[in-house]
Amino acid sequence: MTENTEKKTGITRRTLLKTGTAAAGLAAGSGAITGFPHIWAQNPITLRQFGTGVSNLNAVAQKCKEDLGITLEMTAMDSDAAAQRAVTQPDSYDIADVEYWILKKVFPAGVIQPMDVSKLKYYDKIVPLFITGKLNPESEIAQGTAPHTVGFVEKPEDKAFAKEPTQWLTMVPTIYNADTLGIRPDLVGREITSWADIMDPAYKGKSAIINIPSIGIMDAAMIMEAMGEIKYGDKGNMTKEEIDKTIEFLIKAKQSGQFRAFWKTFDESVNLMSSGEVVIQSMWSPAVAAVRSKGVPCVYQPLKEGYRAWGGGLGLAKHLSGAKLDAAYEYVNWYTSGWVGAYLNRQGYYSACMETAKQYMSEDEWGFWVEGKPAQGDILSPDGQVMEKAGTVRDGGSFDDRMGKVSCWNSVMDEDRYMVRRWNEFIAA
Repeated sequence: MTENTEKKTGITRRTLLKTGTAAAGLAAGSGAITGFPHIWAQNPITLRQFGTGVSNLNAVAQKCKEDLGITLEMTAMDSDAAAQRAVTQPDSYDIADVEYWILKKVFPAGVIQPMDVSKLKYYDKIVPLFITGKLNPESEIAQGTAPHTVGFVEKPEDKAFAKEPTQWLTMVPTIYNADTLGIRPDLVGREITSWADIMDPAYKGKSAIINIPSIGIMDAAMIMEAMGEIKYGDKGNMTKEEIDKTIEFLIKAKQSGQFRAFWKTFDESVNLMSSGEVVIQSMWSPAVAAVRSKGVPCVYQPLKEGYRAWGGGLGLAKHLSGAKLDAAYEYVNWYTSGWVGAYLNRQGYYSACMETAKQYMSEDEWGFWVEGKPAQGDILSPDGQVMEKAGTVRDGGSFDDRMGKVSCWNSVMDEDRYMVRRWNEFIAA
């Protein structure tokens, strides 16, 4: 902990140690102070967290134990399994680390308790995208399950989402990104500018898309709109007719041999790209970085139609109360205080509290990852591996350039069950 971050907590560790543990115990119970290891060391607390592998990271659990004395038991799973567990096994977790489109399925089930904004230390530092849906006042609100549309409820027992920000937050946003297509610039043979380029006959048998229905259908929608095949009313909430048209298009493309593969995991996407089996595909930013770290050229290509975005956050299980609930708030406040945000930024994702994350990044790291400036020195991954060489500029440029050009968010449609059934028909075709 640096001197300036110590000052910001109001009570430094030094003051706390001078005043003794008795006073500390009282203060902890009252919520007057937050986040010091020896308080929880006296009352050991374990929080069980589950979610996708994107953010259930061992380094976060280790740092949490170090800083707070709270033990995190993390379970990583794919998005669909996470949605199912959240609803069907509500007593098996304390913290749900889920995506916003999943929250649309989970929150109405009554398994997550909303958070009181007044207990969230860094609430005012959350980027406005999650509060109003706009990164800047002039931004357009993107289609799909935009986080702010499922971000609030009017009162604690409500299961329907509020139309405006309120005192009750459904979950604290933590991680998000603007996704696009990954390409092998050495193998595509020309400039790639549009989502439609994935369907170029030149890439027959060399393209791939993601096989997670709620995400894959959005990539397909970006592709079809870019090709002029269809103009959706709302890509994130298609009618049955729009779903049918999209799936029929995909089946036709699949049967003609356009796709080499349909991947489900991060590693699959990395292997397809680094081997050269695939030259253009749906991809995630850190997967592109993983390919590059093998010495293989790979670019996360900005496209003229914009990005497909996703976001996730931490939700508190309904059953939490007493000391466990206090510890959960403590953990959420620690999570948004900057160290984790900087860790996520260094992986190519974005922190929901950019201002606090900045304090834990060097000027060069911040310049590269957030401001779109050329790297002054080598850019390292969180575990110290060289990810980018000096002089490199981040694909897609700055945070504002990327998150300001979001066309749609991953979403759950009203016709979700029908869409999933049709998607599975496409995969089986």
